[in-house]
Amino acid sequence: MKAVKARITKALNVGSYLICPDNSGAKVLKIISVFGYKGKKRRYPKAGVADMIKVSVKQGDVKIRKQIANAVIIRQKAEYRRLDGLRVSFEDNAAVLTDENGEPKGTKIKGPVAKEAVERFSVLGKIASIVV
Repeated sequence: MKAVKARITKALNVGSYLICPDNSGAKVLKIISVFGYKGKKRRYPKAGVADMIKVSVKQGDVKIRKQIANAVIIRQKAEYRRLDGLRVSFEDNAAVLTDENGEPKGTKIKGPVAKEAVERFSVLGKIASIVV
């Protein structure tokens, strides 16, 4: 996992719901934990764009529902700042199901994908419809 070249606002708490815009069969995901989070005692872990998270599939195909999987956040509603001063925000919170190495389970992503997520996990750029 590479470093991100932006100041990402960590806006998604554990327990937040995300949509899954890929064709893996999942529709709604719930965040269980955040990989690499080192926080304070009794503080909820937070995640932002391009973070790898552990999720539970809440809605979707019967085969994949109630499963626990890894995911990468590709969009967030909260505004974050890039190094050139540009502030980016999306209209929804979204994550893509992946395996342990960051390889996506689906073959196509609907909607935009943040550039920071593609910098960190380059395979996402190959299946994305648009990178913003």
